[in-house]
Amino acid sequence: MMETLIATLVSGLLLGALYALMASGLSLVWTTLGVFNFAHGALMTLGAFVGWTVSEQLGYGLGAGMLAGVAAAAVAGVLIERFLVRPFYGNRNMLLITVMTTLAAMIIIQSGSRYIWGSRLKQLPPLVQGDASIFGASVSAHEALIIVLAPVILLAIWLFATHTRVGRSMRAVGQNPDAASLIGINVSTAFALAFGLSAALAGLTGVLLGSIRFITPTLGVEPLLKAMIVVIFGGLGSLGATAGAALVIGLVEAFLILVLGLYWTPSVLFVLLILVLVLRPNGLFGRAAA
Repeated sequence: MMETLIATLVSGLLLGALYALMASGLSLVWTTLGVFNFAHGALMTLGAFVGWTVSEQLGYGLGAGMLAGVAAAAVAGVLIERFLVRPFYGNRNMLLITVMTTLAAMIIIQSGSRYIWGSRLKQLPPLVQGDASIFGASVSAHEALIIVLAPVILLAIWLFATHTRVGRSMRAVGQNPDAASLIGINVSTAFALAFGLSAALAGLTGVLLGSIRFITPTLGVEPLLKAMIVVIFGGLGSLGATAGAALVIGLVEAFLILVLGLYWTPSVLFVLLILVLVLRPNGLFGRAAA
């Protein structure tokens, strides 16, 4: 019994780490621009496919594949911001319009991925080989690395946002774009940087997922849904809340799978999300508006 509980706990930590990586980029765009990027999951797919192409098809190795996947996703994110989001800044219906334009980007990337790479299943090799033991539970070394790597990446993003001039500029733009512009901050550049950094995180997540799951044109659909649940559950506009919500949801999901099975777990998660929003409209860790 104890071994099962420990294995479930480790599984929850792995899910929480993956969800934190998935949701951090989505949260970054919301914090800066106040919009959801529905192409975020497709950018994960793009990163995984490009990483596979460079690593496996061209034979340059997983390190080069990861860098290429992150770079490709970042470039795609900047292009989405430039051509599908920026033209609508200031429009009173911007939130609704960007939902449609980023959904269009998602469909374009998915269809393009299917056209370029086909529908045949692909998979990346793990970053590290072998097994590891966490609290006595055996997991692959790749999964253990993800559990360790996710908090390090989130800490790096937080340090960038709070301790660098560029990061503080992005936060200022997110709080008040007009005031930020008056003190000399280039608002458009900050928006593009937020999209690019968010997309880079999506590409990295895609490469990591591509070593656990099979890479298909729809690889990012479920991660996008889970990322949205995490961001809303934790409270919009806070990276710390996103990380905390990811850990909570990962652990809850792992134990729900143990108790209820895989079939009913998604439904129960949505019920819990609705209850949280009814009881705490600003999210589990969100603060009420002053």
